[in-house]
Amino acid sequence: MSSEGVDAESKVSGNQANIPVHIRRELDIDDGDRLRWRIEDDGTLRIRVVQRRSGTFDDFDGYGGEGETDVTADHDAWGVEIE
Repeated sequence: MSSEGVDAESKVSGNQANIPVHIRRELDIDDGDRLRWRIEDDGTLRIRVVQRRSGTFDDFDGYGGEGETDVTADHDAWGVEIE
């Protein structure tokens, strides 16, 4: 991100607002990313870009094990095996 602030203005239409292209590029905002909005106590609006993670499980072929488990007896609430 550059050290200079980027000023821009956009139009709201219905429930949507456009993000100017130079801001999207500066913050590396892409399709599928999310924006988290927060109003601070002093009225300042903060927007955090949450970038979508893609390909996280691309190499995962699934579980090929043959054993069955009884989830309620063999695992705790977090899915960790009980010893």
